Amino acid sequence: MKLIRSLLFEIAYWLIAIGFGVICTVLAILPGKRPLSFGIFSYGRTMAFVMRFVAGIRIDLRGTQHLSRTPSVIAAKHQSWGDPLIMVATVRPLAFVAGDHLVKFPLIGFILNKAGAVVLSNEGGAAARARIDEGMTRLQADRRHVLIYPEGHLSAPGEKHRYKKGVFHLAHDLDRPVVPVATSLGLAWDRKSFIKRPRTVVVEFLEPITPGEDKDAFMRHLEETIERRTAELIRAANGEG
Repeated sequence: MKLIRSLLFEIAYWLIAIGFGVICTVLAILPGKRPLSFGIFSYGRTMAFVMRFVAGIRIDLRGTQHLSRTPSVIAAKHQSWGDPLIMVATVRPLAFVAGDHLVKFPLIGFILNKAGAVVLSNEGGAAARARIDEGMTRLQADRRHVLIYPEGHLSAPGEKHRYKKGVFHLAHDLDRPVVPVATSLGLAWDRKSFIKRPRTVVVEFLEPITPGEDKDAFMRHLEETIERRTAELIRAANGEG
């Protein structure tokens, strides 16, 4: 049964992705960002629907009260290709920092540019910082929340990568609080497995953190907050208390 549901989901996933790729390209041609923003939001909502009713993945969404009308930087754990789909389906309006690997896909680079995304190199460091600087003026005038994945990589449940400091520079320069996000979505939608596991998983927005001036202290706090809560969600999902 899992195999059949996973196959149906895979077919639906790519049909929807291709369909909305074309739709969002057309919307990106229109003046302003609102038509494209609505298209991306609709894509996320459609995929969330398919995740639930085809793959059997139910999202227990928590902590959305931490998303105030004041724009913030959303720093999220990244376990699954489903993570950004849930984000664009939940947070509106939303800007995002994206990895440069995405621009290799047809139409995606054009859509990201029109959406005002900051495209970074996954290598981090000076190159990533320069890209953030280039997009900073645009983001400062933008009243949307900004999504960034501090690790810059997908992590299996229980795994983590080094948190890159671009999230601090982004929040500090924009003078915005950081909303951490923990998740257990990787338990249902593994980043490497074709099989999707029908179950309820959690995506949880945590209490905002103010960047302050001490970069290293902020990065330690952010990493500890996200990793601790993510580990708790995974233990609870596995019945470990």
